Amino acid sequence: MTAKRRTGVIARKLGMTRVFAEDGADVPVTVLKLDGCQVVARRTKAKDGYTAVQLGAGRPKVKRLSKAERGHFAKQGVEPKRWLAEFRVSEDALLDVGDEIQADHFVVGQAVDVQGVTIGRGFTGVLKRWNFAGLEASHGVSVSHRSHGSTGQRQDPGKVFKGKKMAGHYGVENVSTQNLRVIGTDPDQGLVLVRGAVPGHKGGIVRITDAAKRVLPKEAPLPGKVKKHAPVASEEKPAS
Repeated sequence: MTAKRRTGVIARKLGMTRVFAEDGADVPVTVLKLDGCQVVARRTKAKDGYTAVQLGAGRPKVKRLSKAERGHFAKQGVEPKRWLAEFRVSEDALLDVGDEIQADHFVVGQAVDVQGVTIGRGFTGVLKRWNFAGLEASHGVSVSHRSHGSTGQRQDPGKVFKGKKMAGHYGVENVSTQNLRVIGTDPDQGLVLVRGAVPGHKGGIVRITDAAKRVLPKEAPLPGKVKKHAPVASEEKPAS
């Protein structure tokens, strides 16, 4: 019997703070906010060959949306969204279009995976990018203490192998941090507090999913904790 696969959520990273446990321990947490995370579309096995939900979050400037994007939201009867993401789910965990996922979709104590884009650091040297030790401070070394040194061997093989760690662009990569513990949730403000750091800068967008390498707690709501919304009337004019 396969485990039920719930949808994840789109959240915005507000920054880091700390909370105090019952024993007085200082716990560093990252605050993630759900900004109107709503189901925009469904993917079914009969129609699409797989099951998933498309989620949207944030409020965009409608004038910046293309005609196709405005038509997509109007057809589904949901307010336009700034960010879209698709999450694979099991057939019995499909949500209805218009459902808004709440912060208590995740329960305190459960493990989650958080995916985001790391902070960009531009062109970076090997000490910062790869944690190289650098050259010695004496014994004839001058000027080039932070260089990477030799990049190859001798006449044989007579080349630099592909993938050699060198200076270059650092950051702006999709990174997943696994098995972060949920410390608390605030459904009224749409906040999820997870222990530790998550990828990305303040205000960045991340995806939160149930941990792939941990068992889902029995207390977790199935197929999810949502708030029902009536479809929004379409403003698209009918074709003449």
